[in-house]
Amino acid sequence: MATETPLLVETQYYNIPENIQLDSGKEFGPITVAYETYGSLNSRKSNAILILHALSGDAHCAGYHSPEDNKPGWWDMMVGPGKPIDSNKYFIISSNVLGGCKGTTGPSSINPETGNPYGLSFPIITINDMVKVQKKLLEHLEIPQLLTVVGGSMGGMQALQWMVSYPDSVYSCIPIAATSRLSAQSIAFNEVSRQAIISDPNYNNGDYYDGPYPEKGLAVARMIGHITYLSDESMHQKFGRRLQFQEELSYNFLTEFQVESYLHHQGQSFVRRFDANSLLYLSKAMDYFDLAAGANSLEKTFSRSNGHYLVVSFTSDWLFPTYQSWEITSALQKLRFPVTFTEIDSQYGHDAFLLEKEQLGALLANFLESTHQQFEEELS
Repeated sequence: MATETPLLVETQYYNIPENIQLDSGKEFGPITVAYETYGSLNSRKSNAILILHALSGDAHCAGYHSPEDNKPGWWDMMVGPGKPIDSNKYFIISSNVLGGCKGTTGPSSINPETGNPYGLSFPIITINDMVKVQKKLLEHLEIPQLLTVVGGSMGGMQALQWMVSYPDSVYSCIPIAATSRLSAQSIAFNEVSRQAIISDPNYNNGDYYDGPYPEKGLAVARMIGHITYLSDESMHQKFGRRLQFQEELSYNFLTEFQVESYLHHQGQSFVRRFDANSLLYLSKAMDYFDLAAGANSLEKTFSRSNGHYLVVSFTSDWLFPTYQSWEITSALQKLRFPVTFTEIDSQYGHDAFLLEKEQLGALLANFLESTHQQFEEELS
């Protein structure tokens, strides 16, 4: 299915000409959106797919930025020529979310009124606010209706929000390892991560851009988060209780187990590519997300949507466990919406949507092919 031809892409930017009304009640702008596209839009504009990233993702979901680039996009195994989300067949859009730090306006962006980074003067945002910005991008690209919206984790939450907020603009939806609202446990993990950042002496109430960076706090926050993305089985198989550099215990507080060294590496790598304030804002947006809020039930919320659904969960995902995907599926089934639910047997935990290439890839390819055919028939 895969091809050896490298996919070269360029990040593009769109400046939204008007302010956005945020869920908090505030008007906010200007907003710049970073996005990438793959493939070509057909004459009927019926093959457009919007890919929505997870908390630490960005617009670069596939391909390379140059022939010398040695690191592909975060979902390169799924997106590109001949891949499950095939850029030879579909026009694929991927954008960085509002509040992010990879090109779309966020707390590290310059506030035009002050000439300094927003920091904590950046407004509180929601998943719905992210989707509002994405809708403006789609209007700019002159795409009236998407074939599908697809995303894992926070991306799946955005996909569900799309179906509720703009039901006439999306034909199908693929939420992967997602939920209609965070559990108390997930909110708790997010709060501990935020406190790790805020408690760093260098955090300086979010105004650290011209001074020492809160590296330790952000690294610890990433370590906490990364533990929740894995599973007990995957950590056991990958690390067990193996020591990193010696054969015997050293009886001190140095990093000596392989799993400890791995987490430190993940933390330090994250510090080099992500903004601490963005982590605060995006994790809080996830906490606020509750698709049934105001409607008292998921069924009532989904009743104002339509479309075809493929809901995917993973057996070892304890962060967004299968019962949460089943709650979504059950509500859709009660409404007699066309929905397929699949639980993939995987040892990789929540991160399985980034790792289960074969099983997940086959599901996506088959669903997109059949859904695209139905969409074309309905347009005829």
